[in-house]
Amino acid sequence: MNWIQIRTKLLRSVPPDARYLIGVSGGRDSVALLHWLISLGYKDLTVCHLNHRLRGRSSDADARFVKRLLERYNQELAGNALRLPGARTGKRNARRATACRIQFEVASANIRALGKKQKMSVETAAREARYAFFAETARRRNCRTIFVAHHADDLVETFLINLFRGAGSAGLAAMREISTRRIDDVDLTIVRPFLCVWRKEIDHYVRDHRLRFREDATNEDLTPVRNRIRRRIIPYLEKMHGRNIRQNIWRTAIIAADEEKWIESELRDSTHADLSVVKLRALPVALQRRAILKWLRARNISNLGFDAIERVRSLADGDSRIAKVNLPENRHARRRAGRIFVE
Repeated sequence: MNWIQIRTKLLRSVPPDARYLIGVSGGRDSVALLHWLISLGYKDLTVCHLNHRLRGRSSDADARFVKRLLERYNQELAGNALRLPGARTGKRNARRATACRIQFEVASANIRALGKKQKMSVETAAREARYAFFAETARRRNCRTIFVAHHADDLVETFLINLFRGAGSAGLAAMREISTRRIDDVDLTIVRPFLCVWRKEIDHYVRDHRLRFREDATNEDLTPVRNRIRRRIIPYLEKMHGRNIRQNIWRTAIIAADEEKWIESELRDSTHADLSVVKLRALPVALQRRAILKWLRARNISNLGFDAIERVRSLADGDSRIAKVNLPENRHARRRAGRIFVE
């Protein structure tokens, strides 16, 4: 991993003089990302922290830790601004530097109750709640780009999770360096600068810079699928093959993401309220599935799997008498007068 290459690519894609959101849990990865971005000159940041209320007092302590961390960074930023040339004379650049202050947005959600209500796993419910919070903050702050601290090991684990669930290439390419996700009519751009950085390299960075962070005891719990893959399945596969397989899985995921990006660019606009049966039927089967997936996601329908996509695709079958199919979250797709729409 080359930190210089990552920095150069990031600065070219998302320049530091704009405003951004950043998700910070207080854990090792997000604390390292925040420190690294500030060191690169990203000062106009709004830190977003969601209290999942899963660990009682420890969850509350996470929020307090992040708040204190930002207070310390703001003190350092203010001190640096006062030392800039022109700070005492009121020049515009100095005023702008002094005005730069990291903002803090915090919210809480009862993740267990949400998961039970929506019939989701705790991990899925937490992810959905986080991104709903990010989207709402993006709307209020009028800032549609957020940094998150997913790294290379996260990419490998996500790839395996989706593979075991029977996902197609779209699911295998679910995590990209820069992607856009539509959430409640907000097009949120998600930036993952650490996606080519391994967990052990983040550990080195944290030690080198003596960064404090919060440990999440639930990472030791083998109940979540991700933890079992991280602590049991990947080590077993490496032992069986006698070599490190993470790099090869990571490479496959990156290739899948690049190919998926190209395929999406070849599909027509998915913002229309309905799908034309004639146009959908004219596409190859593979593109039919991609078009339906893209269209349903634009309708804010999540948890989409192969079966749901195939049910919608069956509505385009000229020999089928089915005119209505079920979708996740108690939604339905219906065919009428040569069009398919969601209700």
